[in-house]
Order: sequence, then structure tokens, then C-alpha cells
Amino acid sequence: MTGALLLGGCSADDSAATPAGGGSETSEARQGVTFTNPVFSDNFPDPGALLVGATWYAYGTNGPTGNVPVLTSSDLVNWKPAGDVLPEVGKWAEPGNTWAPEVITGPDDTYLLYYTARSTATNRQCIGVASATKPEGPFVDESDQPLICQAGEGGSIDASPFTDENGDRWLYWKNDGNAIGQPTYLYGSRLSADGRSLTGEPKQLLVNDAGWEAHVIEAPQMVRHDGKLYLFYSANAFDKEEYALGYATCESPLGPCVKAAENPILHTSPAASGPGHGFLVTTPAGESWLLYHAWPPSAVGSVAPGRQLWLDRVDWVDGRPVVKGPTVEAQPAPR
Repeated sequence: MTGALLLGGCSADDSAATPAGGGSETSEARQGVTFTNPVFSDNFPDPGALLVGATWYAYGTNGPTGNVPVLTSSDLVNWKPAGDVLPEVGKWAEPGNTWAPEVITGPDDTYLLYYTARSTATNRQCIGVASATKPEGPFVDESDQPLICQAGEGGSIDASPFTDENGDRWLYWKNDGNAIGQPTYLYGSRLSADGRSLTGEPKQLLVNDAGWEAHVIEAPQMVRHDGKLYLFYSANAFDKEEYALGYATCESPLGPCVKAAENPILHTSPAASGPGHGFLVTTPAGESWLLYHAWPPSAVGSVAPGRQLWLDRVDWVDGRPVVKGPTVEAQPAPR
């Protein structure tokens, strides 16, 4: 898939990566406020977000509005475009193919943006990191080399940072093997304390070996819930109705990881086609929600409206994440 969006947690730190479940809430507790999908009807692929203060920032794959368009919201439901947070890509890259950005808080009141762009040296998609003093940018990549570039494996895309409960930083991504007819792996590696380099050897965590995944797995996101680690991912062709989302459970940030028997847990319905590249977030009230993109069933693969932004609740049942979607009926709004 081309691109990813970052969705943050319940404060200005990295708590988005550590959702804390949440049982069912009554309509009375939610004060009767409801919403319907999609929550943003224009093209906004590969959602991911960050909560800073009272504002959610959602970052997406490149489009007419810039290299890394951003949306803002106070409630995860009503989103407004807020420009381009990466006006210029790094010296190693060319603009126009900036995919799957995700943002975390860095040291010394900074923010770190991990993004995919095409390397001018290899002509493959590679991963860079940029920094800013504000979540709305502008982010700047001062390096003349990408952070990760597995050119021999088709390239590297869909970088997803994870800060664990003890403060350790990790990065997950996929090799773009499907671009050259090779298998695709989800990789993980420890990040340096400043988040700007890898430490240790990258490790392969999952490969596309299940029937529903077809030729590709991608869009990883590591989440800790109730002390356990869950690696969410998407699979199959992003521009087909077969695209869907699954997960694996992991014994440590670098595995081993085992795919869930019930995969995929989010897939095409009469309401939406090809849902995926999701990002799990936790609200201030402790609820788990999934932001993801999906095509209108009558416009799969379209430029307009393209992949719209959807939001659905996630419940935890006996340690398993259950996505309540794709949902078009009115549902209680996040708290």
C-alpha cells in the first residue's frame, strides 16, 4: 500500500502506541452524541495520528495538498485540513511519493516524523526521519541519506514507531518486495534514544504466508494492551476489495510473533471496500478506536473520492481485539 497515517494517544507523549482497552460505554455516559462514517470523505490514505493537548493531528500519504497532508480534530470525528507538515523532503529523496507518515514525540520537546519517499540514488521507496518543534510542522529532514533503504529487497516503506512503557523506542516497517516479485516481511528494530537511528540488527517478524494476504503484508503497528503486545498489519492489494486488516501477538518487541487464527478482523462489507492501513488509538477516557481508510464500494481504486477516512470502535474480548466495522450506522462518539 502507498502511505500510512499516524494517530496519537491520550496525551502529548507516545501513549497512542499503548492503547488501554475500554469496555462498553452507555449512550447516557456519552451524552447521546453520535457520528456516522466516513469521518473525512475526501481522499486521505493510510491514517495515523497524534494527540497533543486537546487536538488530534492525523497525517496521511501525499496528495494535492502536499507531501504530508495533515488533518486536525478535537474529537476524532470532525476533521479539518491543516496544510502540509513536510514542505520539503530530505536531500536523498524526490517529492511526490511520500507515503505512510507517522509521528511520535521525541526528546527535548521535539516531534519525529517517519515517512516513505523515493530515493534518488536507488529509485526505490525508502524511509526517512524528520523533526519539528510543533506537531503541525514544518518538519525538516537534515540527512542526506535515508534511515532505511533495503533496495535489494524492493525498498522499505510504512515505518511505524513504537515507544514501550519503559521508554524504549522501536521501529517497524516492511520491505517492498511485492514491487519486485519477492516476499514481503514486516521488520522490527530498536531505535536509538533520540529516535534518529537504528541500533542492532533488524529482525523479520512476519511474512505473507496466509491465503488472505496474497502477495503483500504491510502497514505494521505495534500496540501494548494489558501488558501484551499486538502487531497489527494490513494485507493484499491496497486497490482491491480483498485488502483487509489482521494482527499477530508477540512475545517481545522483536517477537516471536504469531498471527491470529481469526484474521482478517476488518474486511470488505457492503458499506466499505478494501478497509485497512489502520492505526489504533486510545482516547482520554481509555477507549480503543481504529482509524483506517476504505474505498466506497462503487469507486474502488478511484482518484476521487479515493480512500476515505473511517473510524470504528475496538473492543477487547478475552484478549482479542474486535473491530466494530466497517460501520455506516450512527454510533456513539469517542470519549
